[in-house]
Amino acid sequence: MNVDDLQWQVTNLCGVLPRIVDEVLDGGGLEALVGAAEERGDWFCAEGAVRGLCAAGEFGRAWAVVEPFVGTGWRPAVRVGADVLVRWGRIEQALELSRPAGTVAAGSAGTEDLAAAVRDHAEVLVRAGRAEEAVDVLAPHLRDRRVLGALVELTEGQGCDERVLELLARLADEFRRSPGRGGSGGPWEVLSGQARVLERSGRVDEAIRQFGADVAARRYGPLNNVESYADLLARHGRIEELRSLADTESHAAVPRYVRALEDAGRAGEAEAYLRGLIAAGKPGWYESMLMELLFRQGRPADGIEAAAGTFDDLYDDNLLQSALLLLAEHGLHDRAIALTRERSPEFLAENEAYWVRSNRWWLMGEAGRAAEALAEIEALPVDGADEVDDRELTIAWLLAQDGRVAEADALLRGMPGKRAGTQLAELLIRQGRFAEAIAAIPDVAAQREEEKRRRAKWREAAASGVAGGWGGR
Repeated sequence: MNVDDLQWQVTNLCGVLPRIVDEVLDGGGLEALVGAAEERGDWFCAEGAVRGLCAAGEFGRAWAVVEPFVGTGWRPAVRVGADVLVRWGRIEQALELSRPAGTVAAGSAGTEDLAAAVRDHAEVLVRAGRAEEAVDVLAPHLRDRRVLGALVELTEGQGCDERVLELLARLADEFRRSPGRGGSGGPWEVLSGQARVLERSGRVDEAIRQFGADVAARRYGPLNNVESYADLLARHGRIEELRSLADTESHAAVPRYVRALEDAGRAGEAEAYLRGLIAAGKPGWYESMLMELLFRQGRPADGIEAAAGTFDDLYDDNLLQSALLLLAEHGLHDRAIALTRERSPEFLAENEAYWVRSNRWWLMGEAGRAAEALAEIEALPVDGADEVDDRELTIAWLLAQDGRVAEADALLRGMPGKRAGTQLAELLIRQGRFAEAIAAIPDVAAQREEEKRRRAKWREAAASGVAGGWGGR
């Protein structure tokens, strides 16, 4: 176990995936996760094991699982370890563990990320009932956006809003005077933070007035503050102000205005507003918003009709995939399957092999039509330009959906790599074979080797492309 491997798991979402861990935990496989954390050094398994053990009140065992990871000094492990100690009632030990060890900036394996460490230590202090000390810890580092956010988040309900507002006011006034100072690392989020603390302190009108003036003056950072201001207006039913904002800052505010109308029981007005924007040719994904609104209102046929004009578009405005997902979420798989077949010849020539048919096979598998999907795949050539990406993985999933679990199992066991192992694990989890499921997934060392080979293959392909292959056209 080392920091580099642990960081690689999180950065690349590798090892035993969090969703697999959740499935094992939900299925009753806690002990399999404990074993995998100890034997494989898998971080996501360790996190899941700690979560399960703490939920069962077994804090001593949870600490025993996470302690070897904490010993590496890796910040996420230290954070989880401190949480276990707090739950266990060992507050002083948690404070000592979480206390920042140095002032080295983030970016190098094994060094202390001061902002993360400060935030974690402050959180332990708050949970120990020492919020004023937490503010003392955070205050010198507020120019880091993570620390600034932590100050706003961690102090909620702690009775120290006035002090927090004093700290934020100085930084906010500085930003208002020189909004460009400090570049992308500047304290631009202080404006939304200040509004949030004013709001929770009961000073809603002041928050809206002050934040509204900031938005009107276009005091933005790398990301603007319109979304936060629109959310503030929506939370307090200021629908007319929200409409005015939507008319001038449409990209950020229209979704909030539409949702506010819907929440107020005025869905008809929301629909009419969106249809007006579409008819006027206003730029924006208003067909998508209208389709989603109509689905939420129980009108899926109208929703599909609202977006149907985009379904054969060969460019980025196509909403076909969004429509397929919405139909699937509402149990309308057969209608979604039909949509994939109703497309123009020009659209299918560009997209059938690229993504449409794989979506159709997934829909068929979910709709109890896996045998039909398998027949489609078997009818296709297995080589040349019509080769199906991930053919064996797709077939294995469809076999399982069709109840042919033994065939799916045998096919997956004959395939190397992380993806096949993960798919086999999902199959085994459904059978309650948790330890076997985790063992089917290659460990971190094997996955790193697999990734290295994949990258080398990609570089070779790129080099051959430059010499006259696909990259040299």
